[in-house]
Parts: sequence; C-alpha cells; structure tokens
Amino acid sequence: MSYLPQHAVVWTEIPVSDLDRAMAFYAKTTGIGLKKITDMGPNPIAMFVTEDEKSGVAGHLYPGKPAGDGSGPTIHFAAAGSLEEAVERVTQAGATEISPVITIPPGRFFYCNDPDGNSIAFFEAAA
Repeated sequence: MSYLPQHAVVWTEIPVSDLDRAMAFYAKTTGIGLKKITDMGPNPIAMFVTEDEKSGVAGHLYPGKPAGDGSGPTIHFAAAGSLEEAVERVTQAGATEISPVITIPPGRFFYCNDPDGNSIAFFEAAA
C-alpha cells in the first residue's frame, strides 16, 4: 500500500527539563509563539502557535527527560529571517552550535543542541 500524506511529519514533542526556560528559548530562537496549556493531560505543555491550528502540523514542549547530547531525533525549524540571524539567536539563547551552515539544493541549515541537549536544526529555503 502506498500512502502519500500532505505532510510526512504532523506533530513533534520535545522533552525539556524546565518548561518555562524552554518556552523562552524556543520563542526567541524560532520567532514562533508558544501557548502554555494546563488542561490537556497530567502535565502542562507549551504548544507552538501556528497559522492554522486545525491543520495538525505543529508540536509542543513537555516536561520530560531529554535525550541529551544530540542523541535523539533532530527537529528542523524554519528560520525566521536569515540563517545567519538564526545562528546568532540560538547561540545567544544558550544553544550549542554543532555544525557550520550546510548548503543543499533546497536551501541551507545548521545543527545545534538546545539547552537540554535536544538535537535541533534551523533551515532557510533557497531563494
């Protein structure tokens, strides 16, 4: 059976050790707002605010045990502004840059670890 979804990934969950600190980090580095929700389960979560909340393509932060040291899956975020601006924001916010900017046909990206050691990347589409 062949299945062609509109989006290959529809949701991400990023475990963090301190929800408020992680909300501040991700808001600063992605430029995306986060909304703390306390009534969806046993723990509060912080959802990334998207243009179309009904599309299901988004994610959230939750209190959990991060993989640490970049050993878990890597989430790629769209870079707000230029990729160079994103590099500056993530390093100022406490992330560890772990790669130079990498150019591929669809655009450019770089890898870093968030303050909990989660592997993340920022992507800028080719013009």
